[in-house]
Amino acid sequence: MQQPSKDPLHGKTLETILNELVVHFGWGELGYRIRINCFLDNPSVSSSLKFLRKTPWARKKVEDLYIAHCCK
Repeated sequence: MQQPSKDPLHGKTLETILNELVVHFGWGELGYRIRINCFLDNPSVSSSLKFLRKTPWARKKVEDLYIAHCCK
């Protein structure tokens, strides 16, 4: 029998993580906490996902914020 994963991101897609952060913080606060243009200038889930999938450092910041605030 397999042990359940201790990784809080296990089974979460980037889209799910982003949507939960937007619900939790809103675009304005999200852009304040992670200073990237796709959160600050005409934000959308679609454009943010495109950027985050191409930019590992930004994706890590989003995942870290999610773990710190939404996985409690």
